[in-house]
Amino acid sequence: MSGLGSLWRDSAAEIFTARTLQGEFSADLVILGGGFTGLSAALEAAGQGADVILLEAETIGHGGSGRNVGLVNAGLWLPPDAVCATLGQDAGERLNSALGAAPELVFNLIDTHDIQCEPRRNGTLHLAHASKGAADLKKRYDQLAARGAPVSLIDSAETAQRTGAQGFHGALHDARAGTIQPLAYARGLARAAEAAGARIFEQTPVMSAMRHGGQWVVRSSGAKVRAKALLIATNAYHRPLEQMALPQVPTVNFFQLATEPLGDNIAGTILPGGEGCWDSALIMSSLRRDAAGRIILGGMGDESDIQEGWARRKLIRLFPQLANVTITHSWAGKISMTSDHLPKILRLGPQGMSIFGYSGRGIAPGTLFGREAARALLSGDEAGLPVNPVEQHSERFTRLKTAIFETGARMVHGLSVR
Repeated sequence: MSGLGSLWRDSAAEIFTARTLQGEFSADLVILGGGFTGLSAALEAAGQGADVILLEAETIGHGGSGRNVGLVNAGLWLPPDAVCATLGQDAGERLNSALGAAPELVFNLIDTHDIQCEPRRNGTLHLAHASKGAADLKKRYDQLAARGAPVSLIDSAETAQRTGAQGFHGALHDARAGTIQPLAYARGLARAAEAAGARIFEQTPVMSAMRHGGQWVVRSSGAKVRAKALLIATNAYHRPLEQMALPQVPTVNFFQLATEPLGDNIAGTILPGGEGCWDSALIMSSLRRDAAGRIILGGMGDESDIQEGWARRKLIRLFPQLANVTITHSWAGKISMTSDHLPKILRLGPQGMSIFGYSGRGIAPGTLFGREAARALLSGDEAGLPVNPVEQHSERFTRLKTAIFETGARMVHGLSVR
């Protein structure tokens, strides 16, 4: 089954291509990384009339944005009280409020720019994988409801009806959220940014970035860009840069497989309301449908025989009617996972920032952080940033943590659902 390829690449209705950058250029803002953060920043900056150049080492959406599950979630993996406990009450509530509204930003951009990315805003279901998970969801519900979020708890019987699967101990429904085709969304943002005047280049890996003569100077093998401001938005797919040392952050692999399109008789019994799902297990799993009626199951771990075997077994355990369906796609991506599970804005110098660490929540936070970073870098006013920039950030034992995540996923998946 390995090497079947990404469903998102094969099904994306949005097409975007760009040439490689060659020569010397100047800009108001240069952006490294063609994912949700960088593209949202490019769209915002170009919309303000700024001269923007975005450089992507591969193709638009090549990294985590194009390998995403496609859940447009509100908030973070952490419950809101935990966010406040880490950041402090005022800063925590500022981030909670901003990210609670972030799905609205995503779906508004989709509507405004007519992005063909299968948007469906029926909410998401956070599934309780065990009784402890149900208790955790009740605590999360209480925290969200106290902040006025449109959330509801559903029992195991209703969860079975809304998923088509037995065995879950209940779920938390969040009406703010939804699903999209993530690579198509990224490409649509690129198209919209280019239409607004941004200059976007693919297959342009940057070799160095430095501050010189009051400007940022970015070099690739065949080009040089001078810019007043710099945004590095490469996240889990960052490549080392000469003259620029960014902190290492542990990464987590996330694997997905997709079935062939299913007929209405079968597909109609699975997630009939169209919600995207993820569960409360430490080694998390995800579940959703696409517009063609494919069932897409994901889990932490790399694209290996162990993960594929686990995913196939779990799919059949959840939905016995899928025992004979064909798996047409399998792919994996990397998640940048900070130690406190909070995204970071690292100050690189005057009018320079790097953003990373969404910990698996890339779509809505990335779109929001990119927009606000562009505004701050162009205006010099950082009041609208969702979190305060930090002057430095360090993570200990990053490679070891990455190895532990992967080993844990393989052990759990190798032993489970046999």
